[in-house]
Amino acid sequence: MIKLKFSHLLFFGIIGFFSMENSHAQQASVNIQQSEKLEKLIQVKTELNKNNQIRDRYVIQLFYGDNGEANEVIQKYRELYSYPSQITYEAPNYKVWVGNFRNRLEADRALLKVKENFPAAFIPKPKRK
Repeated sequence: MIKLKFSHLLFFGIIGFFSMENSHAQQASVNIQQSEKLEKLIQVKTELNKNNQIRDRYVIQLFYGDNGEANEVIQKYRELYSYPSQITYEAPNYKVWVGNFRNRLEADRALLKVKENFPAAFIPKPKRK
């Protein structure tokens, strides 16, 4: 191993400092051009999300049967909980669906609460378009 004197270290340090002083970083600029179609697509997706029209969401099903009982179940539900609810028709029966959950974890957490008053509630597999 080579031992350097302090004077040698000082000399190399000064040379290194001045050589770095003369170097310059490169300057660059980037232009991004976004298509108008992309803007329109983002707006459409935002509207679909607001209107709950994206079908790969999770819901909790409380009831499956005739219209009269479905209305009774949804009224009872709305008195107890604040998740969005709806009645959907699938011939020849009506379903009471609750929520519009982005993932299974959110739906499972809500299901635990809802099962206290609706023990037959379950999470059906989401429909994808």
